[in-house]
Amino acid sequence: MTTLITGASSGIGLELARVFAANKHDVVLVARSEGKLRELARECEASGVHAHVVPSDLAKPDAARSIIEAVERLGLEIEILVNNAGFAVYGRFVHTPPAAELESIQVNVLALTELTKRFLPGMVARRRGRILNVASTAGFLPGPLMAVYYATKAYVVSFSEAIATELEGTGVTVTALCPGPTATGFQAVARLETSRLVSLLRKATARSVAEAGYEALMAGKVLCIPGVPNKVSALVAPRLFPRAIIRKVVRAIQQPRAATTTKGTT
Repeated sequence: MTTLITGASSGIGLELARVFAANKHDVVLVARSEGKLRELARECEASGVHAHVVPSDLAKPDAARSIIEAVERLGLEIEILVNNAGFAVYGRFVHTPPAAELESIQVNVLALTELTKRFLPGMVARRRGRILNVASTAGFLPGPLMAVYYATKAYVVSFSEAIATELEGTGVTVTALCPGPTATGFQAVARLETSRLVSLLRKATARSVAEAGYEALMAGKVLCIPGVPNKVSALVAPRLFPRAIIRKVVRAIQQPRAATTTKGTT
């Protein structure tokens, strides 16, 4: 069984690669950093599986096509697709760099959609396959100061739920993994360590999120939100409070001590 994982060089993607390898899945590792991927490939192969490296920058419009071509050259059949790559741009939308925001849409939405579109027909034809899309609890809320990131994750949640329903009875399942704050280096890169969001909420480990995602995927669950506080913030709070209040609360807890604008990779 071969699993393709995007964003595999760090954070949740790195731990997902380790979890899949530990469970005897061959892996195709995709990310920008070839050196990190090759190091991870050696680690995965120590578990007795095959690991292939496909360096690719998913912020480039032709990335998905090049990944498909690389898989075809390797002669592989992808049975599990893990769309993990993603990044956020932090700051007031009026001030954030347009190019960075558009790249985040390319990675978080367009590449994820194209890879799913390309690999899904083969899965349906074989009547077996699984897709894990890494979303976020951000996908259930409006996100002032990370407006585009929250919107892209809302797309991932909605897209995953919709096609999961379409695929019922085909032998193919789709799971949206929706973690809350996670210790991946994301907050440090995006300079969010001083925000109330990070200081108030306990961060999960990337390993625990990866294990929860793997278990949910193999069980065929559509939504996986690890941790009770995250379930409350994603599913309960939006039903109890008006949207106007939710917007203001999210804005308040994301407010940093010092205004910054940068991007962080997940």
